[in-house]
Amino acid sequence: MSGSAKPATVHFYFDADVLGVAKIVAALRPDVTYPGDPGAVVHRRQRPPCPITSVRTADTVWIPETARREWLIITRDSRIQHHRAEIEAVRTSGARMIALASEEARGTWDQLEVFMSQWRPIERRLEEPGPFIYTATRTTLRPVDLK
Repeated sequence: MSGSAKPATVHFYFDADVLGVAKIVAALRPDVTYPGDPGAVVHRRQRPPCPITSVRTADTVWIPETARREWLIITRDSRIQHHRAEIEAVRTSGARMIALASEEARGTWDQLEVFMSQWRPIERRLEEPGPFIYTATRTTLRPVDLK
């Protein structure tokens, strides 16, 4: 750790499917991590390396790990409501997830636009207990039924 850097507290975990956005946001915020993140000093805060070291880590491993650490997950899935196994992993682990679900969120720039358009509502989800999944588009943040 750098001599003048204080430890950072991670609040957001960006999934491997939004790695481009993850690296952009992690360069600006010390409270963001992603699979394979080596850690960094951002704004005099030392973010530790991410314990999820591979982008190939199975959902059944990383979802419960992020839930245990109380991280808010950011992922991209335009059809999250149809992925019952992922919904079940969120439900049983108590995870908290935001899915960039817009069809426009295909590339890094578009994902960043959706994420930033919903930044304040996403940030407010940090206060909400899990489990939950919200889908984010440029104009909405809507809950997904976990049942």
